[in-house]
Amino acid sequence: MQQLCRLLVGLFFVLAIGPLAWAQESRRAVLFINVQIFDGKSEELITGHDVLVEGNRIRKVAPRIRVNRPVTVVDGQGKVLMPGLIDAHTHLMAVKSFDEAIYRYEPTYIAAVATETARRTLMRGFTTVRDAGGPVMGLKRAIDEGVVPGPRIFPCNAFISQTGGHGDFNPSMTYLSRHFAGRLDKAYLFGWTITADGVGEVRKAAREVLRSGASQLKVMGSGSVTGAHDPLDVVEYSPEELRAIVQEAANWGTYVMVHAYSDAAVRAAIEAGVRSIEHGLMASPETFKLMKEKGVWLSTQCLNYTRDVDEFGVKMPPNVVAKFREAKRSADRAYRLAKRIGVKVAWGTDLLGSLDVHNAQSLEFIARREYFSDIEILRQVTSLNGQLLALCGRRSPYPEGQLGVIAEGAYADVLIVDGNPLEDVTILANPSRNIRLIMKDGLIYKNTLPRRGAPQRRVRSPASNVPPR
Repeated sequence: MQQLCRLLVGLFFVLAIGPLAWAQESRRAVLFINVQIFDGKSEELITGHDVLVEGNRIRKVAPRIRVNRPVTVVDGQGKVLMPGLIDAHTHLMAVKSFDEAIYRYEPTYIAAVATETARRTLMRGFTTVRDAGGPVMGLKRAIDEGVVPGPRIFPCNAFISQTGGHGDFNPSMTYLSRHFAGRLDKAYLFGWTITADGVGEVRKAAREVLRSGASQLKVMGSGSVTGAHDPLDVVEYSPEELRAIVQEAANWGTYVMVHAYSDAAVRAAIEAGVRSIEHGLMASPETFKLMKEKGVWLSTQCLNYTRDVDEFGVKMPPNVVAKFREAKRSADRAYRLAKRIGVKVAWGTDLLGSLDVHNAQSLEFIARREYFSDIEILRQVTSLNGQLLALCGRRSPYPEGQLGVIAEGAYADVLIVDGNPLEDVTILANPSRNIRLIMKDGLIYKNTLPRRGAPQRRVRSPASNVPPR
């Protein structure tokens, strides 16, 4: 039944969107000239170099590149060329709250809105995302096949949660949420979550999620701000259960990312071998030091906790408001501690809800500037996030090239921007104005560079006639 439901969602993309799909043209080599290059790492812009793209790879970065075959020349007019952006914590299918998306709305409606969410994500310059939970495989497949525009997706697929944990979404509590017995929860049926308890069950859950095509596992390890049943301070899963999930991921050559707020939950996850802590706002200085010692990533978000409750545009229940304010009180301290101690920090947003909520994604650049320098933020959203995604090893959906860098052999995910983000990273907070060209996988999806001199041959793309939002 579960496979049938997922198949129906997948067919929706082909039948509903397919007639509007754009035929992908043969890729012509593209030569970027007259650009200044931020390569994803360097503190200085690289000048006097061209960038040659062939197929979906960057083939050459060098001065005055010459080619002896037809090529599309893009004159960057002295603007900055940089890698496509990477968001390490998205939920593309969460176009409503989790409860609403699972129990109120039709899966085909959620899929339709998620398609637009993905398109807008790409048009904001995000060429890759790590999707931190939800039934995203149908959307990923449609994007990879060129049916709809969107970012590369590293999917977690279904959450793994204990009973009463953050992934136990059933608000009514009128039937069993376990998938091993009783009436099936829609959250399991439609691929949102697997509720599992005990070492045997969590091993089975991990294997099921890995079988579904997940590039890494997402585990709920603590209480949450928005959860239906779990207070923020709750520690979820025992050390034995966490170690079992980590071992199953390692058997598949990949890693585990854990939702964790409280210090006890963060420390338990680190000691179990988890590689990426999501949120981590209440971790103690000693736990942050352990995180650095073991090379564990802090995948956290600044925008969510620099806003007040009434700025979200939705009315939160009183218990959620109380948990949000408790988390916010810890946020400022956590960001400053992580930087001072030298923890590896990823760039992510964790936005849930309507298209308008997801549209706030780029405002994370403004929020981070309170805590990090422009070069630190740029590295987080490009090369460092690329390193984080590479932890999934051979489970990577895109294993052949690097992400988040301008380098020979890297995937051809390229932006051209107005202004110098090394001097003011907040220009990326206004993508419709300041991101002038977007290339993903060697195809140009946006090009608003003014033409000068002789007309240039342009690479057309599936989204070339779709206005950015």
